[in-house]
Amino acid sequence: MQNQPLVAGRTVDIATDPPPDLVVEIDITHTDINKPALYASMGVPEFWRYNGREWRIYQLENDEYLEVSVSPTFPIVPKEKLYEFLAAAQLDEVEAEVNFRNWVREMTNINTSGG
Repeated sequence: MQNQPLVAGRTVDIATDPPPDLVVEIDITHTDINKPALYASMGVPEFWRYNGREWRIYQLENDEYLEVSVSPTFPIVPKEKLYEFLAAAQLDEVEAEVNFRNWVREMTNINTSGG
């Protein structure tokens, strides 16, 4: 998001380009790869993990991830809204996305207009 203009329209080279601002991981099957260590070594400031039941949000601090209750990247989106979005997406993915985008716009307008 923050570095998207630097990499838009081309193949990203992890060795030279900045890391992604956020990694979202759907972890339904277990792997032996220590993904938090991998993301930390890349300098990814935030990652979200969903294991099929629970969202966890992690923020990188001093080369390790600490679980936080609110996303530093999207502080206006509470975890409860992510659960609502997932439930709605199981019924109708397109409608869920449209509704979520509209909700984000509404929340952004409320926060910027002071209402």
